This record gives sequence, structure tokens and C-alpha cells, in this order.
Amino acid sequence: MTRAALALAGVLLCLAAPAARDQGAYRGGTDLVAVYATVTDAAGRLVPDLQKSDFVVTDNGKKQTISIFSNDIQPITIIVMLDRSGSMAENFGLVRDAVGEFITRLLPADRARIGTLSYDIVIQPAAFTSDQQALQDVLNRDPQRIGPSPIWTAVDRSITALLPEGGRRVVLLFTDGHDSPERNQVHTSVKDVMWRTKVDEIMIYAIGFPSETTGFGGGVYLPMPRGMPQRPVLMTHHVEPPDPALKDLAAVSGGGYFEMDNEHDLKQTFARVADELHHQYLLGFTPAKLDDKEHKIEVKALRPDVTVRARKSYVARPAGR
Repeated sequence: MTRAALALAGVLLCLAAPAARDQGAYRGGTDLVAVYATVTDAAGRLVPDLQKSDFVVTDNGKKQTISIFSNDIQPITIIVMLDRSGSMAENFGLVRDAVGEFITRLLPADRARIGTLSYDIVIQPAAFTSDQQALQDVLNRDPQRIGPSPIWTAVDRSITALLPEGGRRVVLLFTDGHDSPERNQVHTSVKDVMWRTKVDEIMIYAIGFPSETTGFGGGVYLPMPRGMPQRPVLMTHHVEPPDPALKDLAAVSGGGYFEMDNEHDLKQTFARVADELHHQYLLGFTPAKLDDKEHKIEVKALRPDVTVRARKSYVARPAGR
């Protein structure tokens, strides 16, 4: 069941304004299921002005009474995890700039850490911080060397790092999503990670980036240098889309998924994630029973032409489980 501490006090919209972090003001327990919902219109714009009466929440198909509702800005605790595998190396400069922009959009009550995955899974600084300069310093250090891609293990360890924290807990993952750890690294399945997001109530946002490879074997004919036999050389250019499991993981946890291509601006995408996280609705209801089973959640809005995105289930665990 819910172990997250839920902040019900609003945070000032102005980034420069002071804001106290009061994540202990309300703590969800086994008697409350808390759901964060993102609402967008037909054009993809955020809809921030709905009221409690505009929502319907069901638990295993049965309508629930919404006992907690807030559309105030909620503080977040977040790990930004960046892929350092070979397929992502060429774009790391762009990624660093975009994450730097994301850091500037964090509110005074937000706290964050920056992670990278390759031969190691490194999450810095040692504790979550709201100090933007400290986060920028971590981001601007020499990153670990390019290597393998233990993506699901990196998400799993990010979830573990978030467990002691209160409030809304988020992993923001930037990767091509093709899990490829070394033989001596821990192998974690995406199904295990999906289950952890349900049990531990962690929201996953993923930004998927296609991987590109060039080699021999067919494609473009290139002439041979002068003096060599003029046999054509066939070059290939292969673009592999992100693993569909990224989108599935984000959907299960109630987060968001964005797939990049040459038409998208990476800075704007990270900025969109920050905007979404600061404009989600908090809905809470009391479960009918604690049966230690997974329950299906559905959140709908009565207003036409809007789409609601929220986590799809919770585990009704008795206290202490």
C-alpha cells in the first residue's frame, strides 16, 4: 500500500520565491491510495483547472469516493538517469544541456540526484538536494566511460534510492531502452521493474532516443580509391527505435513517455517533463479491503476532449508488508 508522504501545501509558481518543504504534512498509509494524474487536451496542452467533481476513480471497476484532492503544485523527489552506452555517446552533449535546463526548472521544494549507467550505475550527489548549483556541478563532471547498457538494473537501483524519501518519487530515464548489461553485471528484467513501480509507488518518465549504427552489408554504393579495383562497397545505416518497454513502463507507473527524433527539441522535452510534474492532480481514496492483491485503478475526467494519465494499479498490502 501507500508509503509515500504526500504534500498538500501548494508551492509558489515563481522559481525564485521561497517555499518550505513540508512533505511530512500528510502521510499516506494503508488506509489511503494516492494517485497522481496528468490531464491534457486534444492538442496535448496541460489542463490545470479541473475540480474534484470532474474526476471519477474506480478500484477494480467499483467507483470510489475521492477523499483527498489537490491541484496545487506538488514537490517532487527525482533521479535523472542517463544512458552512457555506445549508442547514446554521440548525443551526450545535447543531453547534458537539456538536463541542465531541466535543473533550472526545479522548484525550491524539489530535490534531485543525477545518475549515469554504463560499467557502473552512479547516482550523485550522496543525498537528494534542492541546490541547483550542486546538481549542475554533478552534471558537468567528466561522465563515466562509454560502455554497456544495464538499463533495467539502473531503474531498479534508482527505485531503491528513492524508497526512504517522502512525497512524490520519480525516475526520469533518458535512453534508447535496449537493455544490454555485461555478463558480469546484474541482469534485471523489465517485468520485475514494473512490479516494483506498483508496489513501491514510483513514477517513471522515459525519454526514448533511437540508436543508429553504420556498417557494411548493403545500402549506399561508394566508389573505391583510385588505383584499386572499382568494386562497389555497400554501406548500411540502421536506425533502431527505442525499446517499446519504455513506453509500457511509463504507462504502468502513471508517468510519461516521449520519443525523440530529428524533429524534436530535447530541451523542450525535458522542460515539458518538468511542467507536467508540477501540474499533476492528487487524488486519494480509501480502499475497501487490504487483501495483498493487485487492484486495477482507472481515473477518468468527466470533461469531454481531455485525456487522463495515471498509474493503472496498486497493491493492497496490509500494514507492515
